[in-house]
Amino acid sequence: MANDGIDSDGQPVNDGAERPSALKRPGVRRVLFLGAAVVVIGVGAWVLHYVTRGQYLEDTNDAFIQADAVTVSPRISGYVDAVLVGDNQDVKAGQPLVKIDPRDYNAQAAQYQAQIDVAKANAENVRAGIGEQEAAIAQAQAQLASAEEDARYAEREAARYAPLAASGAETKEHLATLRNQAAKARATADAQRAALTSAQRRIAALNAQVQQAQAQGEAARAQLASAHVNVGSTVLTASVDGRIGDRTVRAGQFVQAGTRLMSVVPLSKLYVTANFKETQIGLMRPGQPATIEVDALNGTKIRGHVESVSPGTGSQFSLLPPQNATGNFTKIVQRVPVRIAIDAGPEARRVLVPGLSVTVTVDTIGERGSQQAIAKQEKARRTGDK
Repeated sequence: MANDGIDSDGQPVNDGAERPSALKRPGVRRVLFLGAAVVVIGVGAWVLHYVTRGQYLEDTNDAFIQADAVTVSPRISGYVDAVLVGDNQDVKAGQPLVKIDPRDYNAQAAQYQAQIDVAKANAENVRAGIGEQEAAIAQAQAQLASAEEDARYAEREAARYAPLAASGAETKEHLATLRNQAAKARATADAQRAALTSAQRRIAALNAQVQQAQAQGEAARAQLASAHVNVGSTVLTASVDGRIGDRTVRAGQFVQAGTRLMSVVPLSKLYVTANFKETQIGLMRPGQPATIEVDALNGTKIRGHVESVSPGTGSQFSLLPPQNATGNFTKIVQRVPVRIAIDAGPEARRVLVPGLSVTVTVDTIGERGSQQAIAKQEKARRTGDK
């Protein structure tokens, strides 16, 4: 069949020749063949990669860089003397951050030191009284010994004159006088013994006063130690290396104990919290390699590894955990927080800050035999139960 054409005058023209199909041209067929081969090879390579490795790569873009920031708060209340750091300043552990007016706490420390000195003086005074009382005890012992000797002498004299009075050699009046003297001497000896006992008991009372003064001194020392802690707390220092953030304190401001003044973000200890779907964590284990794609670095990928897997989904740790046993139920795929350690160098860490969005891919190929092993164990257990 001839092909029709149009001449220069707009009239149809029949050239009388039949043009060949484009598919019959060798060049076109080679291009199509090569294209089809490339597509088949590409699809085959993708399928092979997915079967051997791709299906074990779990990724999520619900991931963010985080850090365990330390909140700087005072232990004591007072007026801020000076703020020693600025916004976004890098600090080292132990570096002073804020100074609170210490004068009130120094005065308390001085007061407790004075109480310690008073208690010490009281104890020394009582010990001096104990020394005097010991001398009085010695005197009472000597007086008791003398009174005992007088009583024994008077009793012997009365006993010696008793036979003489009975025989009439001595008068009964003299014997009565001797017996009266013996009774008085014995009473005097008993009085001296009582005085000695009282003096000895006084020593015990004085020792108790010494112990009381010592206890008061110990209490004052404990209060002094607490006052020294308060004095030391007037200077707030950084507990970790990091960078200052959210600084709200100003010089001259009155701060209460526990008030948040600023935060120290340990940028050297950054990590990623990646929230994977529950269908993705079956083969996820600590130690598995991970790739972290950071949006702030134009998609630059850095290395990391799985550090730990949360013991529950995010909903379980919410303020009001869901109670699915009531009302209607709609199944929603839950997400499990997975902590990813960052294995990047210092150059990459320099631009990483908490809150940045990232995409995390975890390679779980190392656990590809776990599901089959679990299935075999459960199958064997069910068979054994039957």
